[in-house]
Amino acid sequence: MNEKKQVATTNTTSSLFDKQNMWLMLLGVGVIAIGMLLMVGGRSNDPNTFNYDEVYSTLRISVAPVLIIIGLGIEIYAIFKKPKA
Repeated sequence: MNEKKQVATTNTTSSLFDKQNMWLMLLGVGVIAIGMLLMVGGRSNDPNTFNYDEVYSTLRISVAPVLIIIGLGIEIYAIFKKPKA
């Protein structure tokens, strides 16, 4: 008789990113979210007045964009970091 032996093969799919990469990505998203929340505009009780100090505060003009750029840097690092073999 002509019998063929079948070899059992297991297809293991490895994730593109390991656990450390995923944590770094979550950290980057968190830093970006904090930067966006800090950039949220100030509310005014009177819509007819312009509060210069509130709109152009150091927190909204300097700190928030720097946090967003740092978060993007963390994301880039997390994507390009090679997982441990």
